[in-house]
Order: sequence, then C-alpha cells, then structure tokens
Amino acid sequence: MEILRAKTKELFKSALDETQQKNSLLNMQEMESGAVKLNAYPRRIVLEMTSACNIKCIFCGRDEAEFNQTYLKIDVLDKLSNALKHCEEVTLFGWGEPTINPKFSQFLERLNQTNVRKYFVTNGTQLHKYIEDIFKYKVDIIAVSLDGADSKVNDKIRVGAEFTRIVDNIKAIVAKKEALGVDYPYLNFVFVAMESNIRELPKMIQLAKTLKMQEVKVVFLTAFSQEMLQESLYNKQTLVKEVFEASLELAQTLGVKLKLPYIQGEDIAGEKYHKDCFVGWRDFFIGSDDSIRPCQSTSLKFGNFSDFATFEDAWNSPKMQDFRKNVNACAGGGINAFAV
Repeated sequence: MEILRAKTKELFKSALDETQQKNSLLNMQEMESGAVKLNAYPRRIVLEMTSACNIKCIFCGRDEAEFNQTYLKIDVLDKLSNALKHCEEVTLFGWGEPTINPKFSQFLERLNQTNVRKYFVTNGTQLHKYIEDIFKYKVDIIAVSLDGADSKVNDKIRVGAEFTRIVDNIKAIVAKKEALGVDYPYLNFVFVAMESNIRELPKMIQLAKTLKMQEVKVVFLTAFSQEMLQESLYNKQTLVKEVFEASLELAQTLGVKLKLPYIQGEDIAGEKYHKDCFVGWRDFFIGSDDSIRPCQSTSLKFGNFSDFATFEDAWNSPKMQDFRKNVNACAGGGINAFAV
C-alpha cells in the first residue's frame, strides 16, 4: 500500500497556462541544480494573513513567544502582480487564523483575477461567513485543522474551536459544492497527532468519509513547552505504527486519502538534522508583519517586503541567495543556524 507523504518539491496539480508551465519547469531545474540566484519565479507564494487567532490550542507555539497582532495589508498584492502571473499557487497560511483578516474576501477576489491555485488553512470556525466567497472566487483547496473526531477530544485540545460548528460549516460547503456541481474546493483535515488523540485517527478518517472530504493529513506534535512533552510521540514508535497501519487499511477501504509523516527512525533525513529543504526555491513567504521568511516554521527573516523596490529584488536578495546556498549544506544546524 502506497503511503502518501507531505510534498517537498511538488505541489497540488491544476491546469497551468503557458507562462506558469515554463516557470515551473525552470524553477524545478534551478532547484535541482542548486542555483542561488534564480531566473524562475517561485511556484508558490505563502501569505500569512494575520498573527492573531480566535481560538487557543494547547500546543500552539504562540504562547511561547511574543506575537504582536498584525494583519497583512492587501496592497502587498500590487508588488506581487508580476510574480502572480508566473507562480502556480497562493496559500493563505501562517501563525494566525487567516479568515479573521478583515480583508480576507478582498484577497480572494484579487487572487481570482489570476490563474493561481487558491489554498487556505483554517481552524474552520469562521467558514460560514465565506461560503459564498469560496465559490464566487473559486477557492481550490481548504485545509481544516481538527484534532479529534468529536467535541470531547477536539475541543479540549483546540479550546474555543467548537467541533459541532466546524462540522456544520463543512457540511454547508459540501452541500453548496454539490448543488453547484463543481469539483472545488478540495477539502482535507489536518490532524496534529499526540499522545491524547492519536487513537482518534481511524475515527477522523471515518468522519472525513461521512463529510465527503477527500483527505486526512497527519502531522506530529511539536512540543513548544515543557508541559507538552508528555504529549509528544517521540520514542512511541510501537503505538504510532499500530495506529498508522490500522488507519491506512481503513482509509484504503473507504477511499479517503491519508497523508502520514515518517515514523521516527524511518525519516528520509537519515543522519542529518533535517531532510533537504526546498522552500528557498519553491516558495516565497510574507509574514503578516511584512517580514520575508523562508517559511512559517522559523523566525529567520530576510528583511521586510516593503523595503524592496520590486518583488524580484526581494526574491534574489543577498540573504535569500545565502539561504539557498547553505540550507542543505549546513548539516549541523538547519535553517535556524543562519544569522538573522
């Protein structure tokens, strides 16, 4: 049975125009060659809509760092206009809940004027406000974060999320999707696996089937605090394998895609500190505070987007080129080993 893994070089597939096809091919070629100054544009642009959130997850790293509540300004799209003609996808994702950005609908509307694939990750609590916009502006993919197959489990982990409200929102989207006879949005769950919920995974697959969602994606908990170490699945491979094997069998039977992380000891990184990182070639990330970062998972910054005259200047800035040069050669430290 084939196990789906989180994508590294590849992205979701959709119809690309000639400009996008040429750019994606060139981007992959430059990625494979390890080029540091790129002629290609990124294949994905990631926009952190906000650092604010309307719920409080017990595992969230927000509690372990200082987060000023910032909201990405829509005029960021002006400087991105040329890049948007070349890239494949724009993902609205970051530390906060994207749907609480007051300009969320306007972002979808502007992005729909291009051929990019539109994708956002959400806690699902505000989806009822945007059902019309999801179809009017043709959102391609929605990932809903849910960490339990009922309110008893999920709402204890994702405090304030209200399981029943999220499920009702998903049902409303699926109903609208069927009424219109369209194949978008692609819907999937993102499930943070930890000691207190990993046994819920088969139930999550069943729930996805019941709600007519296409996929369940599993990620391991990152323990940002001492208190969360007890929830970590580190050195619990027997439990993880048992649940993953049962879940794979069920997913295959039900026809639900299941995307799993590597089990400890089997990761493709081998003896290295991290597997090869490709975000410096594939992605361009803009934080809600205007900062340019390799991805959401690091505080490493390459300046502010507004400080650059053009997108191209930011994309090939000295710091960005230095990152591409060293990220996979720096076996002893990973992305956080770089000077800010």
